[in-house]
Amino acid sequence: MSFSAQEFLAIDLPALLAATLATVSCALVGSFLVLRRQSLMGDAIAHAALPGIVIAFLIAGTRASPAMVLGAAAAGTLATVLIEALRRAARVESQASMGVVFSIMFAAGVLLLEQAAARNIDLDADCVLYGQLEDILWLAPDGFASLLDPSVWMAMPREVVTLAIVCAAVVALIALFYKELKITSFDPGLATTLGINSSAVHYGLMAATALVVVASFEAVGSILVIAMLICPAAAARMFTDRLPSQLFVSATLAALAAIAGYVLAGFGPIWLGAEHSLNAAGMIAVVGGALVGLAIVGSPRHGAIARTIRRRRLSLRIAREDLLGLLYRFEEATDRGEREVGPDQESALRLLVRLAPGASLKLARRAMQCCLRDGSLRLDGGRLVLTEAGRAEARRLVRSHRLWERYLVQELGQRPDHVHRTAMELEHITSPAMQQELAPGPEGPDRDPHDRPIPPGDPSETGKNT
Repeated sequence: MSFSAQEFLAIDLPALLAATLATVSCALVGSFLVLRRQSLMGDAIAHAALPGIVIAFLIAGTRASPAMVLGAAAAGTLATVLIEALRRAARVESQASMGVVFSIMFAAGVLLLEQAAARNIDLDADCVLYGQLEDILWLAPDGFASLLDPSVWMAMPREVVTLAIVCAAVVALIALFYKELKITSFDPGLATTLGINSSAVHYGLMAATALVVVASFEAVGSILVIAMLICPAAAARMFTDRLPSQLFVSATLAALAAIAGYVLAGFGPIWLGAEHSLNAAGMIAVVGGALVGLAIVGSPRHGAIARTIRRRRLSLRIAREDLLGLLYRFEEATDRGEREVGPDQESALRLLVRLAPGASLKLARRAMQCCLRDGSLRLDGGRLVLTEAGRAEARRLVRSHRLWERYLVQELGQRPDHVHRTAMELEHITSPAMQQELAPGPEGPDRDPHDRPIPPGDPSETGKNT
């Protein structure tokens, strides 16, 4: 085996496995914390576990003692109970009770940490904050063929084995109690009605969070644990509205952050000409935060860019429909003899800007070009004229508008001169089925509150929705 391959198996692989297992475990638990709006609970447990860890070290005198797990788990569970008790007794918000509890317990942990340093116990703040990811080593096999030997895998570092067990336990618990976790996360009241003990599920989730935090502390430190409890779940929330997809995407993003962060921490500075690498846990947390930022901006479902595109498309559609409705009303005025001919192209666009809320001349021109392209309008001697397809669409819009005006006046008691703006907004979201609800009966009403005729409905749409 080449030295580079042996170096990878001995140094990089166990650290990558530990980071990936820790981040995936945190992401799975964190998804439910984010959905329950309890993201800070992971932060609180991570801070509150510090005094438990230090007390365990003060008693055992070594970082390798299993007492660390018991001490941190006890402190995390105690923090959860104290947060809930303070919320109920003092009648304060959950976030406030979290802040009180984890601040006090973290401060106590710092004081105990100083006592540990005074007693020359091998424990420092860097171990708690940053973990020992770079110190996780594996006695690498002599060759790839020896990877098939079970004894080689038995020599896997203790941190990796612990995190693998915890990750498997988290996956198993979510699979076993998926229904209970899902219902209590979205509707605790419904869960209680169905006979599910919401409090038991809550404390079970907090216990699982404490287990993940404790198992990850020694390997990756509190900074990465806190970041991975929130960042992957928050980023996944921007991509999906379904819980199974949320869990899968958050776990995938967590693994991606672990791998990319480790590679950037170890090799990024070297690529840039520096001599020393960066802390892997800190870089993984930074990558997790970057993924959240990218999701906020570029998510195709809820991202800022996608929302801007949808908003502009909606504005264009509304302006286009307003232009068709405006020209239809001009045709009505011409048929009644109130006008000899419709307005020219420029006058129609400027009138649209003046009458349509939020419209601009630029948007009006884009709407006109859209109508010309799709065949709703045509130019006739410098004037915009409705085609048959455009007239049918405009008739439907004007019908919706006047039905809404009638409904607002007759059913809600509003004044006729106060309903036009509201009807202009509602006409763009009115379906044929809604039109039938607004105009009951075979023919429906034939006049609006301003004594203008309500255009007839499309017979094909009426039959389709009855």
